Amino acid sequence: MTKPAITAGVNIAMKIPKAQYEATVDFYRDTLGFEVKEEDASSAPTVSRTHSVRFGPNILWLDCVDNYSQPDLWLQLHTDDLDAATGRLADIGIQPCDEVEPLENPGSRTHWIKNPAGIVHLLAESD
Repeated sequence: MTKPAITAGVNIAMKIPKAQYEATVDFYRDTLGFEVKEEDASSAPTVSRTHSVRFGPNILWLDCVDNYSQPDLWLQLHTDDLDAATGRLADIGIQPCDEVEPLENPGSRTHWIKNPAGIVHLLAESD
């Protein structure tokens, strides 16, 4: 089996409980002085509000999740062959967990996966 290329994506999502959301947005905008922009959250059904933060070469997404009790961090990965990558991951016990958040773009080739510590990653096929 050919080993698929897997690389880091530019998106990092911090899932934040509603009670801590405003203070977290204020921290990045007012305390650290980063550019913080409110964005449309309608494509992520579990997210009630979202802000993007330029975080060096990455984009940090501050996602308000009303039913969370503690924050969570989600990362993005890219692969040139989604089928081979998910097969390789399955060989070591990492199965897709697409139930964590529905994706609204039916044309995209993606899967949600979790690393052994339970951190969610979006694995997306890219050209």
